[in-house]
Amino acid sequence: MNAPAPLLYPFNDAPAPGHTTAVAPGVGWLRMPLPFALNHINLWLLDDGPAVVAVDSGFGLEDIKHCWEQVLEADGRPLRDIIITHCHPDHLGLATWLAARNGATLHMTLGEYLGGHALWHGLPGYAVDETVAYFRRNGLDEARLDALTARGNGYRAGIPQMPSSFHRLFDGDLLTIGKNEWQVLAGYGHSPEHASLYCEDLGILISGDMLLPRISTNISAYAAMPYDDPLGCFLDSLQRLRNLPDDTLVLPSHGMPFRGIQARVAQLVEHHRERCAVLVDACTTPRTAGELLGTLFPRELDTHQTLFAMGEAIAHLNHLAKQGELRRVEGEDGLNRYVKNS
Repeated sequence: MNAPAPLLYPFNDAPAPGHTTAVAPGVGWLRMPLPFALNHINLWLLDDGPAVVAVDSGFGLEDIKHCWEQVLEADGRPLRDIIITHCHPDHLGLATWLAARNGATLHMTLGEYLGGHALWHGLPGYAVDETVAYFRRNGLDEARLDALTARGNGYRAGIPQMPSSFHRLFDGDLLTIGKNEWQVLAGYGHSPEHASLYCEDLGILISGDMLLPRISTNISAYAAMPYDDPLGCFLDSLQRLRNLPDDTLVLPSHGMPFRGIQARVAQLVEHHRERCAVLVDACTTPRTAGELLGTLFPRELDTHQTLFAMGEAIAHLNHLAKQGELRRVEGEDGLNRYVKNS
């Protein structure tokens, strides 16, 4: 079998904050800053004739509001609709403000709307204390647990206000925006019901966080579904994207636009296969996710990174347990451990 063609990057430079670069007829690229190591997010502005449609809204910061005001003033047309790919703060953060400012309608899937509210309000299974207890059962040390407790609800920090109403998107919906038709492609594993957008006529996939060119999307297990297999869901969703034409221009939320879906999906599948193999090799004796953090992430992690790293470690262990390569054992100390099946 021939290897997939390498990734191709048709653009050399990203737009400056507050400015727009055209990537295709009727499709504008915006880049906004983020206040952590992943220091940017790509947003998209779609031509809807006498109006425009935004895809994602950016993190809830005053600087991002100013960027939006600059972009919309320069365009001169009203913002009619806002499509949210998923509920994470860098995507949903300013949606309520942006909708109210412009009288725009907010569109997202039900899973993302409810999932966002669960995280923002700290509902059962999503509250900080339950997350800390979940990580404790999975072997995270007390010092890092204390740091997570002190950090509090970090989700709220990026979303000043949650939306109270929305227009529901379904998988397979066809959205007519200007002269183009965009199909909603639901994906799972990174978030509850992620919505990517595909336009066959333009040959463009707005992938959100489901397909990124340089980094692997975070896949985390949550206290609400402690033994769920989000990694399996994510890998299944990648195979659906693999059915799109390989020369599709992928517009990711982080990194540069690229072509080469087949190659990138193959890279991500191999990446997770390697991580799973490393975990299986490390579990010749029963190990907790906390004990295995250094195996998966051999670098210093801050508190923000620990939250995602721990969720990802558990997700990979859950996946291996579901696949039958590991089995879960609970010790007398109440900790979840995983050991290689003989």
